[in-house]
Amino acid sequence: MNRNPERKSNTYSRPAARRKKTKKITPGIILKYSFLVLLVAFLTAMVYQYRNGLLYYLGFKTNKRVEALTKEERKLADLRIYEIVSRHKDKVFGIDVSHYQGRISWADFNAEENEFPLHFVFIRATAGTDMTDAEYFRNWKGAASKGFIKGAYHYYRPDENSIRQAENFIKNVKLKKGDLPPVLDIEKLPTRQSTDSLVSGLKRWLYKVERHYGVTPIIYSGESFYTDFLKKEFAGYNLWIANYSFFEEEIRKEWLFWQFTDKARIKGINSNVDVNIYNGSYEKLKRLTLK
Repeated sequence: MNRNPERKSNTYSRPAARRKKTKKITPGIILKYSFLVLLVAFLTAMVYQYRNGLLYYLGFKTNKRVEALTKEERKLADLRIYEIVSRHKDKVFGIDVSHYQGRISWADFNAEENEFPLHFVFIRATAGTDMTDAEYFRNWKGAASKGFIKGAYHYYRPDENSIRQAENFIKNVKLKKGDLPPVLDIEKLPTRQSTDSLVSGLKRWLYKVERHYGVTPIIYSGESFYTDFLKKEFAGYNLWIANYSFFEEEIRKEWLFWQFTDKARIKGINSNVDVNIYNGSYEKLKRLTLK
């Protein structure tokens, strides 16, 4: 085949490739990224460790059962408990229990062998219109045998009749001189009624129980739940607030009791247990009891 001598060539010469500049890795850059990695790891660990606490901080933690902790979780939980206890040497500590703690060995229970002395116990007595906690009567006797100041609480079910719930509590709980006032535990919003109906039902429960025992009950709830749904209507009641937030380090003056952890270990109890701080001295706590 004859080639056309006038045809232009399509070839061209490429310019020399530019050399990419490589960023020099300095000790400062290494330190910066190492710090960021450690910070992310620390924050991730904190969120995971206090995941239940964060849920309660939002006011929606309703299941008191706590998962078994890993060794690292156990260390972090113990460190937090130690920190809170060290900040409240002038306050009084106690626990609250229910059938979620299983069969407590009250014979082996020694409040003085713990890292902090325990002086009171709140015990779940009833829930809803017809449930009695499976361990209530046994725990009530066991706590009495150890000389604790005792209190009973009712777990309120928002969609059940409030008067029947109060009657369930009254039928099962026989408070005497030296016992703490009754406690209403409210943690959930109703699914079949309005928030206004919930408030009305709680007021009916509180009124009926107060008339029966002759003392104003205590309200227990998560901090955010109380603030968002109850505070305006129940401002005059003594509060027992649950808040496990990593950033909450001291009891607030408006809290009578503060449940600051659900991960304590107590001799005689085979599962994790809640620990509470009373906002006052032991003598003041005794003055709070029924006369």
